[in-house]
Amino acid sequence: METLAFSTNPFGGVTVDPLGLPEDPQRFRTLLTRSIDQWTDDGYKVAWVELPIGKSALIPIAVEAGFEFHHSGETYLMMTLQLVEGAFVPPYATHYIGVGAVVLSDARELLVVSERYRMGGGRGPGYKLPGGALHPGEHLVDAVVREVHEETGVTVRFDSLACFRHWHGYRHGKSDIYFVCRLSPLTHEITKCLWMPVDRFLEDPAIGTFNKTIVTAALDSPGIVPTPIEGYGDPARFEFFMPGDLAKT
Repeated sequence: METLAFSTNPFGGVTVDPLGLPEDPQRFRTLLTRSIDQWTDDGYKVAWVELPIGKSALIPIAVEAGFEFHHSGETYLMMTLQLVEGAFVPPYATHYIGVGAVVLSDARELLVVSERYRMGGGRGPGYKLPGGALHPGEHLVDAVVREVHEETGVTVRFDSLACFRHWHGYRHGKSDIYFVCRLSPLTHEITKCLWMPVDRFLEDPAIGTFNKTIVTAALDSPGIVPTPIEGYGDPARFEFFMPGDLAKT
C-alpha cells in the first residue's frame, strides 16, 4: 500500500519528505490517510509535514486530518500531528536575540547614537548605545562588531560580555534576550554618532535607567570573554564565553 515518503527522527516521530508531496489535493488526502494509519500501527508518536508555499492547497487537508500549525518560514508551513495522545512536540523558537555595545575609548568616552524614536516621546536629543538584532546563523561577537560599524563607522574589538537582559512580551508576543557587550575602538572617526564623556552619559536625566545601569555594569565588571573549548564544537556553529581567569588556563 503506497504511503507518503518519510524519514524517522530519534524521538519516535516521522517527517514527511516535502519533495515527495503530490500536487493533487485528492491524492494527498488518500496518501495522508493511509500514512497516518500505517504510522499509528507502527507505533510512531508524532508526524511532521512541511508544506511548501507552492502546495498551500494541501493545508486544509492536513487540518482535516488533525494536523496543527507548528511554525512557518518564508516559503513553507510546518504542521504536526500527535499520533499518540500527549506525545511531546518540541516548541519552535520563542526568542529574539539582540546585542548592545558599550564602546569605551582610552579617554573614557562612550560611543553613543542619537535615538530615532525616543521612549515616552521625549523632546530634545536622546542617546542610546549602538546595537541591534542578530542575523540568522550569526555569532554574538560578529553581530555586535557589525552593528557598531554599520551605525557609527567605528571599527571595534570585542572585549567581553558585561551582562544581559531577558524579558517577555516583545515583538509578536515573543521573548527577548539582549546581550550587552564591552568593546574597544580600533578607529575613532564617526558618522551619525558622537563620543560622549561617560560621566556625562551617566548623569544625563534624559537617559534611561536601563542604559545607565548596563554601562555601569560594563565599567565595573571584567565580564566574560570568548573562550573556545578545544575539541568540542565547530567554531562556525558554537560560541563559548567564560570568566577571563578561566579563559587563560
